Amino acid sequence: MYIQQAFKSLHEWWRYLVGFIIIFIASQIGSIPLLIAVMFKKLSGGENVYSIDEKELLTTLSSNLTLFLMLLSFAIGLLAVYLVVRFLHKQPFVELTTSRKKTDWGRVFFGFGLITVTTLVVTILDYYSNPDDYVLQFDLVPFLILAVIAIIMIPLQTSFEEYLFRGYLMQGIGVLAKNRWLPLIITSVVFGGLHLANPEVDKLGNVIMIYYIGTGFFLGIMTLMDEGMELALGFHAGNNLITALLVTADWTVFKTNSIFKDISEPSAGFDVVAPVLILYPIFLFIMAWRYKWRDWGGKLFGKVEEPIVLTEENNPNSTFIE
Repeated sequence: MYIQQAFKSLHEWWRYLVGFIIIFIASQIGSIPLLIAVMFKKLSGGENVYSIDEKELLTTLSSNLTLFLMLLSFAIGLLAVYLVVRFLHKQPFVELTTSRKKTDWGRVFFGFGLITVTTLVVTILDYYSNPDDYVLQFDLVPFLILAVIAIIMIPLQTSFEEYLFRGYLMQGIGVLAKNRWLPLIITSVVFGGLHLANPEVDKLGNVIMIYYIGTGFFLGIMTLMDEGMELALGFHAGNNLITALLVTADWTVFKTNSIFKDISEPSAGFDVVAPVLILYPIFLFIMAWRYKWRDWGGKLFGKVEEPIVLTEENNPNSTFIE
């Protein structure tokens, strides 16, 4: 069982508290290079560097350099997760990834392919249905630079978020609360809440939090039902990567040299909740059919019990060789 993997390692509550603090500090340290680069650019132009806001932080440098430096903090955060798990918890990293003996890369690529194909089809249909909403901005050299940065760095960004929320915190809260529903709720709400600072929230309003929190629940359900993070790792990476390469907009957190630019005026209507209410249930149905998920109630709401280690005292009928 996925959450029970944590029982095999050091899982005292204080270790998760210390580990989370270490990971948070590491990710904040990782954001310093972006701030330094922006300050240097402004100083070289004789501008004031004492009141840099979030918009300036994301628009002062070229979009490719900004993307790389922004994603660098996630890469450092992922390294911190690995070090905390290996040395503070003495846990093999594969046990944070899955309940299987080794990572199932077929599941990773299935999750990646499912959202990639869906995004391509939906975007192409929307482009031909509403051509005035898009501008073709393809520029070969900047796009190739973007592709290299995105292919390397975005999977690190999404893996950090998955290993932190669907992995480290899911297991940590689960072994402490001794159930599955509480870590699912907490990790999903916190995951969504961390997107409050995204420019999409300013543009569309707080209603978009339905999408972010709903995505957290979707990825969490996927992890618990499949007893591992592989599908979530692939899905999250595919979603962010294909979006960064395919379509950008002035009001999104990823402003990239993508193929298209969406110039339509966004609205916080049904489009915001459609993925949560329609697409995500369909995706879960497809995954459940492919991987033969059973016992939804037990896997989402059941207890998390520490495995019993058989000894001579609690298993008197066994034979022990001296």
